[in-house]
Amino acid sequence: MPDRIAQHRRYLMCRPEFFTVSYRINPWMEPTHPTDTAKAVAQWQTLYDTYLALGHEVELIDPLPGLPDMVYTANGGFIIDGRALGVRFRVDERRGEEQPFMDWFAANGLEVISPVDVQEGEGDFLLAGDTILAGTGFRSAGDSHREVAGVFGREVVSLQLVDPRFYHLDTAICVLDPVQGPTGVEAANIAYLPSAFDEPSRRVLEQRYPDAILVSDADGAVFGLNAASDGRHVLISPRATGFDAQLRERGYTPVAVDLSELLLGGGGIKCCTLELRGKK
Repeated sequence: MPDRIAQHRRYLMCRPEFFTVSYRINPWMEPTHPTDTAKAVAQWQTLYDTYLALGHEVELIDPLPGLPDMVYTANGGFIIDGRALGVRFRVDERRGEEQPFMDWFAANGLEVISPVDVQEGEGDFLLAGDTILAGTGFRSAGDSHREVAGVFGREVVSLQLVDPRFYHLDTAICVLDPVQGPTGVEAANIAYLPSAFDEPSRRVLEQRYPDAILVSDADGAVFGLNAASDGRHVLISPRATGFDAQLRERGYTPVAVDLSELLLGGGGIKCCTLELRGKK
């Protein structure tokens, strides 16, 4: 079994001070069900504290009234090598988040690129080794995959999502290894939910990642794949018990963090975590 090595990460998060579910833009949201903002903040705080305890840096963007989904910072942009591509949300309810995120990127020394096509940041773009895995089907437009390839000069692999519960790529794939391994070799171990993808996309994933962890529908349904990994520690939902066992078999260390209240808005651990990749 390989010796998994944790690598330092820098993340952007947003305290869910204004979290509520007042509209429905994904199957998880039900405005008639009450939400507990204080509970959401407490669960979020546990995630924040866990990152710090593991030695990672966490930056914060201020929450804004009327934008309850700002807590899902992964949708705010996509950053590689100090360049930040902003987002264009498909749904009107989140359009107000676009400029505040780009303003934060600029104020914190990132080179900001305004997007042309509809895409929702690290929700649908995942960096796996030197390759960008890109999702489409529900939120990000297929044309955005060409745009992200041009902005970052990376290979982009398009994947078609087919289950509306898994409307962003980060709900159906988790990149388990750091961008670069300890010996300088690009690493790209992933876990994914096969049933979230169409047949051509499954074939691509099988070919590229023959050793991937295939996660069960039961674990996918509790947002088990909406997880964050530093190469050794994998922060996951405590309800994803099968995925927990699979990770341990591969030498990873699962760390359970319960974000059940934020799942009412259709987001989990990864949704609340935007990686800030600085210049090499």
